[in-house]
Amino acid sequence: MNKYRTNTCGELRKANVGETVRLSGWIHSVRDHGGVIFIDLRDHYGITQVVIDPECAFYQALERWRVETVVRFDGEVIARSESTVNPKLATGEIEIKATDMEILGDAEVIPFLIAKDDGAPEAMRLKYRFLDLRRDELHRNIMLRSQVIAEMRRYMTTNGFNEFQTPILTASSPEGARDYLVPSRLHPGKFYALPQAPQQFKQLLMVAGFDRYFQIAPCFRDEDARADRSPGEFYQLDVEMSFVEQDDIFAVIEGLLEDVFGKFSTKEFTHAPFPRIPYREAMRRFGSDKPDLRNPLEMIDVSEQFRDCGFKAFAGVVANGGVVRAIKAPKVAGKPRKFFDDMIKFAQENGAKGMAYIIWSEEGEKSPIVKFLTPEILAALKTAGGVETGDALFFLADAEKLVQKIGGAVIPELGRQLELIDPNVFKFCWIVDFPMFEEDEETGATVFSHNPFSMPQGGMDALLNKNPLDILAYQYDIVCNGIELSSGAIRNHQPEVMYKAFEIAGYDRSVVDDKFGGMINAFKLGAPPHGGIAPGVDRMVMLLADEPNIREVIAFPFNQQAQDLMMNAPAEVSIKQLRELHIEVKLPKKQEKPAAEAN
Repeated sequence: MNKYRTNTCGELRKANVGETVRLSGWIHSVRDHGGVIFIDLRDHYGITQVVIDPECAFYQALERWRVETVVRFDGEVIARSESTVNPKLATGEIEIKATDMEILGDAEVIPFLIAKDDGAPEAMRLKYRFLDLRRDELHRNIMLRSQVIAEMRRYMTTNGFNEFQTPILTASSPEGARDYLVPSRLHPGKFYALPQAPQQFKQLLMVAGFDRYFQIAPCFRDEDARADRSPGEFYQLDVEMSFVEQDDIFAVIEGLLEDVFGKFSTKEFTHAPFPRIPYREAMRRFGSDKPDLRNPLEMIDVSEQFRDCGFKAFAGVVANGGVVRAIKAPKVAGKPRKFFDDMIKFAQENGAKGMAYIIWSEEGEKSPIVKFLTPEILAALKTAGGVETGDALFFLADAEKLVQKIGGAVIPELGRQLELIDPNVFKFCWIVDFPMFEEDEETGATVFSHNPFSMPQGGMDALLNKNPLDILAYQYDIVCNGIELSSGAIRNHQPEVMYKAFEIAGYDRSVVDDKFGGMINAFKLGAPPHGGIAPGVDRMVMLLADEPNIREVIAFPFNQQAQDLMMNAPAEVSIKQLRELHIEVKLPKKQEKPAAEAN
């Protein structure tokens, strides 16, 4: 007999009745029923009930056992009586009548419960993450993550992609976020950087002729945490393909998402081809380039209806080049005044000076601004908004960019308030046709708006002959339920086109040669047309697990301050280590504690 187990805690069934078995696991819970002790024994695979009679030689030792102690039991599989069958457990028709036991790992008093949620604060859960991972929901999330990654690998390999690993220590590159820097001991004063993404390496693999690449790639960015973004590091399914157009990449990713979401969720989801929404249209309709298409609300342009109206606040905005946008709120006529006041307050918290509204009730139009509007304008607004009796329109008026920003916050909030968002569906869409350039709001300079390595639509001709702010790029995002899963692009593989694009953004050839020399030199030696994308593994699993916080699908995440409370990272290092790296640490004046102490 194996020293520790003949079976797992999730394996035994009624067909095993009468067998002598050995199980090992954690004590999940203990119940005393008139002297007979019932223990739920848990391992990775499940839970089995163990029964200990008072006549057992080891019965007295139970007094010093604690939950989460690791124990081995020998015993006989017996059938539970019909009245004691537990349908919630896969092993619920049987139990083990214990005949022998051995403590394999004592447990001290645990800081929070494993068998049920006792509301332990997140900081404690992260400090004792190895305990937290024993909890059923989190354990299932991490297993789901493993299975999703395995399925991604299977799909990509089946579709002719090859998995390669790219360097973790590389050069610092201006890719939009802060790098994590690694000092070099052998090259004093110089630093490696952890990759924000394998962007340049995967393009170089295409130049090298490998045609179809993928990798479950770790990426490192020194940026703040959000509910859907972990600080420090994250994983993505990195993909690159040669001799492709945008549609070829869309077909691969749509197939992948249909495969993964079909296997790991029972919810309905969008089937290929996914809707494609141009960036500027998305901003105009939803105020966001990651719209949640489960929400039917969107902005409607009603600037012309207010252009010459008696409501001077809106007419003045339009006269000065601003816009007025309306958002329809269906069936809200019976809502209390507080609902409307709260929505106005929410809009103001997101940058609005105010937010007007009109309600179309059985008694007619109701609003503080109705008295300024003619019946003709009210009728035009009703038609433009597709308004029915009982509906209302909320109005935002200001400069277009600000209206988009505020509307991008109001639309999802209004959708939540009105319970318009179906939680049982995944809705995918592509956001396409991103502008290649934009105007810097502070300096007025022309800068890259998204990805500097993207191919401009129209190529060199567009760069030479079009207003830079009118040039679109072959850039695209895949969005699901308001969460951006990935950005991608058809790459700019032609050196002269790349030099010109960077010139428009204010960089001369020497900057391109210095910062991206490896890639530009490769392109000069024969580069195929290529493109790629990189769906986020963490975010995808977060959606599939129906978790609102990304830390619930990562085994060992940082907290919101980018700290690992369990491993105490980041931590001080010794003076000896700093000297080996030729580094002297100078802390901010308000922080008096030394950066390192000699061991």
